[in-house]
Amino acid sequence: MMEPAATAQRISGRVKWFDPSKGFGFIVSDLGGADILLHANVLRNFGQSSVADHARITVLVQQTARGAQAVEVLEIVPPEPENGAVIEDLDQGTAPDLDSLPLLPARVKWFDKVKGFGFANIFGHPEDVFIHIEVLRRSGLADLGPGEAICLRVIEGKRGRMAAQVLPWETALRLAR
Repeated sequence: MMEPAATAQRISGRVKWFDPSKGFGFIVSDLGGADILLHANVLRNFGQSSVADHARITVLVQQTARGAQAVEVLEIVPPEPENGAVIEDLDQGTAPDLDSLPLLPARVKWFDKVKGFGFANIFGHPEDVFIHIEVLRRSGLADLGPGEAICLRVIEGKRGRMAAQVLPWETALRLAR
């Protein structure tokens, strides 16, 4: 059984890796030491089903018989992009500032991490919105499940509507308050 949350220590670090299908991953603390277990349930309590590798993360950690374990996620900051944008539509400087785009409620139609893309439907709109894995990663996420509720910031790309940012539903609700 876990100790009360009052004994938890606030730790910042980066996500070493997280596998949604396994239901866990690990965090490397900025302070060093052993890896910290990040369980999918703790991530879900924050409102996310996945987190991108190398994302910055702040958590409350407790020591257990099995080692350090995150018990609450406080903040996730997406990883820094590597070598600029790989998506032509987002790299041309024609896309508006992300914060100026409205958050649109959507549901994931399908997403295939291996293929590197998927589609979502914005509520009340029949057309699909393309989601590229790099946009997902830059949004701090690693994967999406069919039917998952999300919010999107959308731009018009050369081949149609595409996500410029993907936010978990609960994160978007927190931003709206």
